[in-house]
Amino acid sequence: MIQKLTSLLNKFGKANVFDCNNWRGIPQKGFQKEVDQKLLEEKVTFYEEKNFQGRSYECMSDCGDFSSYLSRCHSCRVESGCWMMYDHPNYMGNQYFFRKGEYADYMSMFGMSNCIRSCRMIPMYRGSYRMRIYERENFMGQMYEMMDDCDNVMDRYRMSHCQSCHVMDGHWLMYEQPHYRGRMSYFRPGEYRSFSNMGGMRFMSMRRIMDSMY
Repeated sequence: MIQKLTSLLNKFGKANVFDCNNWRGIPQKGFQKEVDQKLLEEKVTFYEEKNFQGRSYECMSDCGDFSSYLSRCHSCRVESGCWMMYDHPNYMGNQYFFRKGEYADYMSMFGMSNCIRSCRMIPMYRGSYRMRIYERENFMGQMYEMMDDCDNVMDRYRMSHCQSCHVMDGHWLMYEQPHYRGRMSYFRPGEYRSFSNMGGMRFMSMRRIMDSMY
């Protein structure tokens, strides 16, 4: 019996032996399967015309100016990840949040007057969320620390608006109107001493960008 088992192992090799503590096959003789990294990459494809027509440009990271790739952009297909889109180069102008999906005519969908000119990838984050908001610029005035979404700053904290913030953990979207409406801005970890350079926006609601959105 032992001789028969030995001959079978010699015939078929040892690559099909399984580790009971790790359901994957033990990697031997080139049978190791590698994880397809492309499944983990964030990707969006932009098109010149509506309905995914015309020339296209595939983007897998931040892009500060599309002009060298496309003269215009009227539709896009977000294949993976979450992105902030801007209607001016260099991440300026109005901001729009895009998640996985097809946007055959995004300008009509979002009521945009200008097409996308730059984009920023939002990295997936798993962990705690923490942000401090301040009533006045340079972290002055009333301060409140947030760890979850807030649909109305006035109702929760009795603040008419906030003018600076410190994002310590996580990625956030802030809106100029309560209940996550109106113009928005993306905030990643960092100190934001003044919102005066954001078109005079006064943020009234905040939402975390959760990994469930990806």
